[in-house]
Amino acid sequence: MALTSFTAEIGAGDVGRLRKILERDGFEFAARDYAHFSAKKGKLNVTVYEKGPKVLVQGKETEDFVKFTLEPEILGEARLGYEEVTNPEMFEPHFGIDESGKGDFFGPLVIAGVYVDKNSARALLNAGIMDSKRIGSEQRIRALAAEVRKSTGVNWSVVTIGPESYNKLHEAFGNLNELLAWGHAKVIEELAGKVPGCPRALSDQFAHRRVLERALGKKGLEIELEQKTKGESDVAVAAASILAREGFVGWMRKASQEWGVELALGAGPPVLAAGDKFLAAHHRNDLRKIAKLHFKTANQISGDNESSQQ
Repeated sequence: MALTSFTAEIGAGDVGRLRKILERDGFEFAARDYAHFSAKKGKLNVTVYEKGPKVLVQGKETEDFVKFTLEPEILGEARLGYEEVTNPEMFEPHFGIDESGKGDFFGPLVIAGVYVDKNSARALLNAGIMDSKRIGSEQRIRALAAEVRKSTGVNWSVVTIGPESYNKLHEAFGNLNELLAWGHAKVIEELAGKVPGCPRALSDQFAHRRVLERALGKKGLEIELEQKTKGESDVAVAAASILAREGFVGWMRKASQEWGVELALGAGPPVLAAGDKFLAAHHRNDLRKIAKLHFKTANQISGDNESSQQ
């Protein structure tokens, strides 16, 4: 399979150097959200994201650009095709877990898990699987989610906790991290049923490991747990992030249509405006069906003093 996507972290000082190289080689530049810049030449796209910073190369000429420009002039080493050497754990059998909707007032919490081994990890990399937070298009999210599902050797699980269930669980747990651990444990339990004996589960850092270990212990599951910052650099976690995001944005689209109000993402001013529109058309109690009431946004919209702070 021809390589059409490649990503790598670069140094802060490399951002300007890469821009000059692209200018030298005749790339055309454009602005992109959360990116230092995006550049295009023919069917090749190069984007340098602020987080990391990280460079994403996409298009039919990806392999040549990485081998003959990025590696020798920026990275200083050959990485393409050597991921098994530079990051061998990514190719060992494991579950990757990630969630979407945690920081959004409206919508569910969606937690997904993906199992990979050596062959399926390579297939997902070649398909251009990356962290969903760097993908702005719902169409692209759906396309990549389809790639995850059709990849041979990949198993997955998606748990969607709708707002009504989320609010009940948060009231019961009294703590977002405990709720997250419960959801992660449920996904791991479902994956373990599909792939018995998988030795390890990896997720982004969200709480002390003991919180998740305790949740797994209640389910009688024993598995090596690993949490790390930038966990999405692992292809299984990245694939899980895509499935979780697909579930979240799909729910938001359907709910917006059902309630006749465009539900905004996040928890800022657009969300307050959407909340005002919602309450102008629906009963205050209906807010519980579409939103996470422990956010302080609930107070700002509804004036309900019983809602706690985020």
